[in-house]
Amino acid sequence: MTRRALLAALAACLAGAWASPALADPCEGALPVKGTSFSGVVRYVGDGDGLCIGPAGRPDRWIEIRLADFYAPELHERGGQDAKRRLQRTVMGKWLVCRAGRRSYDRVVAACTIGGRPLGMVLSSAGGIEGGRGKSR
Repeated sequence: MTRRALLAALAACLAGAWASPALADPCEGALPVKGTSFSGVVRYVGDGDGLCIGPAGRPDRWIEIRLADFYAPELHERGGQDAKRRLQRTVMGKWLVCRAGRRSYDRVVAACTIGGRPLGMVLSSAGGIEGGRGKSR
C-alpha cells in the first residue's frame, strides 16, 4: 500500500470516528387520544409524512404526527428527500387542524387539514408522489 493510500484510509477512519450521531426528533408532547381534534403550528418536519405541531419554543408540548392520508417515500429511498422538502415548504410555520387516529410507535397517525383542505391532497397537488412502506400497492 502506498503512503498516499494509507493516509487516505487513515483519514477516512478518523472521519468516521468523529461523525455526529443521528439526532432524534425534538417532539416530546403527550399524544392525543384517538378521535380527538387538535391543532397547532408546524414546528418540525422529520420526513415526507411526519411532522410536529405545538407552541413555539416548547418541544416538550409538540405533538408528533404521522400523516394518515399521505405515504411519502422513506428518506433513504428515491424521492424521500424531495418529499421532506415539499412537506417543509407546504406546512412549516403554518396552522394545521388534525383528528387523532391510532398510534404508530411514538407518534399519532392523524388526518390533518391546512386552510380547510386535506394535507394529503395538498401534497399530491403539489407534485408529491406516494411510495412509502404504508402505501398499498
